[in-house]
Amino acid sequence: MAAPGVRKADKEAAAAAKAAAKGTAAPAAAAPKKAAPAASNAAAKAGARKNKDKWKAKEWYNVHAPRMFNETVIGETPAADPEYLIGRTAEVTVQDLTGDFSKMHIKLQFKIIGTDGHEAKTEFIGHDLTSDYVRRLTRRKKTKTDHVVDVRTADNFGLRIKTMAIADRRIQAAQEDAMRAAIGKYLTEFAAQNKLADVVKAIITGDMSKDTARACHAIIPIKRIEIRKSEILRKGEGEPESIIETEPEPEPEPEAPTEEAPAADSEAPAAEAPAAEVSVAEAPVETPAAEEAPKE
Repeated sequence: MAAPGVRKADKEAAAAAKAAAKGTAAPAAAAPKKAAPAASNAAAKAGARKNKDKWKAKEWYNVHAPRMFNETVIGETPAADPEYLIGRTAEVTVQDLTGDFSKMHIKLQFKIIGTDGHEAKTEFIGHDLTSDYVRRLTRRKKTKTDHVVDVRTADNFGLRIKTMAIADRRIQAAQEDAMRAAIGKYLTEFAAQNKLADVVKAIITGDMSKDTARACHAIIPIKRIEIRKSEILRKGEGEPESIIETEPEPEPEPEAPTEEAPAADSEAPAAEAPAAEVSVAEAPVETPAAEEAPKE
């Protein structure tokens, strides 16, 4: 009877012979268990190196506001390819564009639509009010009435305007319905008579809020109506014109012509003034007194 070790060796030899006959190699021995952690560490290092290379490949692009806001630079953004910038949104306050501290609660929203070198162009997509400003307006014992109106401007832009009316006291549901109807009528008529640039300017300056509140005075003496949010739903004709007035640069004052002094040779010789006679009184000459002879 063969020993167990001999029997195992015969089986392995038989398996190798069958594999050689079929033209296939014998199965390789299993790799040691210690090789797996080393491979995972190498993969982690390669991934970290790849991430660093991706960040180094990115370039910075200047983001410009649309022509409606004088194409002012509103920020910078990195990207590895200019195509990745398309669709990104940027948000700035009116104070950042105009320097008006009283408009710091109005946020303007822009979307990147194209690039030119390292300059990214945007379009206006809407505005919003800061949350802390809205919380200051809504206090106890007051009624807040929200309303949404979809309008079309004179240059065929589709615009959605969301208003927020603040009343100093409790009002009835019928008064709220009448107030919403008055707000919708005024905003629809105002937008139909003005272009998008004029509508946005009225929102930023606060003229639209005042006129909307004035339209509701016949129903209830409302304290104020805020244009809480606006959204561009459809693009219209052309690009809106600028609404931010730039101060004209002061013109330099013309320099007064300077008269050249005549040359010294061309001047007529000036008459010599007679020398003033100065009388000098002669000081009396002191004669030394005769020395007295010493007395014997």
